[in-house]
Amino acid sequence: MDSGNIAWLLTSASLVLLMTPGLAFFYGGMSRGKSVLNMMMMSFGAMAVGVLAWITFGFSISAGDTMGDIIGNPMYDFGLIDTLEGGDAMAIISAGFGATFAIITVALISGSVADRMKFGSWLLFAFLWVILVYAPVSHWVWGDGFAALLGPDGPWFGSLPGPYDFAGGTVVHINAGVAGLVMALLLGVRKGFGKEPMRPHNLPFVMLGAALLWFGWFGFNAGSAFAADGFAATAWVNTTVATGIAILGWILVEKIRDGKATSLGAASGVVAGLVAITPACASLDPIGAAIVGLLAGVFSALAVGLKYKFGYDDSLDVVGVHLVSGLWGTLAIGLLANGTINGDAGLFYGGGITLFGVQAAAAGVTIVYSAIATLIIGLVIKYTIGLRVSEEVEVSGIDLAEHGETAYEEAK
Repeated sequence: MDSGNIAWLLTSASLVLLMTPGLAFFYGGMSRGKSVLNMMMMSFGAMAVGVLAWITFGFSISAGDTMGDIIGNPMYDFGLIDTLEGGDAMAIISAGFGATFAIITVALISGSVADRMKFGSWLLFAFLWVILVYAPVSHWVWGDGFAALLGPDGPWFGSLPGPYDFAGGTVVHINAGVAGLVMALLLGVRKGFGKEPMRPHNLPFVMLGAALLWFGWFGFNAGSAFAADGFAATAWVNTTVATGIAILGWILVEKIRDGKATSLGAASGVVAGLVAITPACASLDPIGAAIVGLLAGVFSALAVGLKYKFGYDDSLDVVGVHLVSGLWGTLAIGLLANGTINGDAGLFYGGGITLFGVQAAAAGVTIVYSAIATLIIGLVIKYTIGLRVSEEVEVSGIDLAEHGETAYEEAK
């Protein structure tokens, strides 16, 4: 690799790492004043235990030599010692880049457990989830593991195209969205859910967080080209187009449904567009990206209300945004992929239905595995050290009980 590509990948990794503090502002602003510090600490905690999980076993499971075509060998490179001693810039950057992806993915789940999960239990959950859920799915989709059976020359689908997941629609967003739903169901609803308002306490924080996420996401998407090349440029342009149009989609739904276009809706539209374009950013042309962004904003704006209809307390809409838009972006490749950009065309570009089917299969594998593995981890923690704080702590404020401090004097 030349120095320019190395510099771009180091910059991209730094941008992705910035996304997690950005998420802390986004989620923190959406939380109530008495739990904002706990919410932000969950993101910073994910940075701490996520990197530990990655250098111990996560990287080896994700990138190591396969064991029976299922996962990488967990002891392939404990501590990344062999990778660093090898001195290969590409290998070292890939390991570091992967750590930032693992961190942001598990941090996303925290939005579904806001206000009611023990901080120590969260740290243990995040550590185990990176190793046992994120790393295997990463290996399957981006490596040579089990889900590679869905791709070229695999025994399940022969020499079919795909699956395509340029920067993490399945590995990151569907994976985290499913895990968020499982954890929300395990924890149960917050006291007063559906009966009393639980409004965001600081909308400027939310918009600042969305802006930081958008900025960092260029490293997420364009950096996944692993070079400063045409794929990186295509990903950058499509990320910008889809995200901007997604804002319009979300606030259009709000205007028609509620009569107002809100700042929370605009910020949420940013995230929905970013999520949806993530798997597809190097497969679409800008018109396709605009369609993906518009519908992501519409779909997620409608989906966030489903928690009240079905009774699951996904506190900060991980399911409505990350699962829904991640699934849409993954499937959209099968419909809107421009074959001149990345090899295989979607249905509306003359490629037939095959690619759509392969994308759906990859999403299905991710959904099933993430749900089962997350449930097992959650149940083990629930029946050992416990998942949920007491009702008294939840009512009085989790910040003071778990961290001994409050964000604002009036929250005491």
